[in-house]
Amino acid sequence: MSQVNRSTRRPFMRPMGKWWERDPFFVRYMWREVTAVVVAIYAIVCAVGIVRLSQGEAAWNGFLEALRSPWSILAHMVMLLGMIYHTYSWFEIMPKTMPPMVVDGKRVSATTITTTGLLVAAAAGVLLLLILWGLAP
Repeated sequence: MSQVNRSTRRPFMRPMGKWWERDPFFVRYMWREVTAVVVAIYAIVCAVGIVRLSQGEAAWNGFLEALRSPWSILAHMVMLLGMIYHTYSWFEIMPKTMPPMVVDGKRVSATTITTTGLLVAAAAGVLLLLILWGLAP
């Protein structure tokens, strides 16, 4: 029997580069995670606004002026798209992560849960805009 030289053998290494691109489920998962970062960035923008508001009128007006810049408007448009996708993906995954809902002895379908969540989120967004524009009580 021949002796195997163990120093020349290499262990199997599974390729890990771009593992998430091989399955559409993981692609959607990664986009959902990226949009969570967008949500966090917007939360920081809002927190900075609160700090500027607490620092007085001049700081607040400077913050508002910065928000009016073309780059800020572009960033807000990109963040809005990220927020919309994040909201959609959140309600899409909700029926899979929550305990089963039973109404009148029948299980509520995943489509009903997702659609209801999206409609409530859209209604809340519209109501908030109406309140901010002074068109609702």
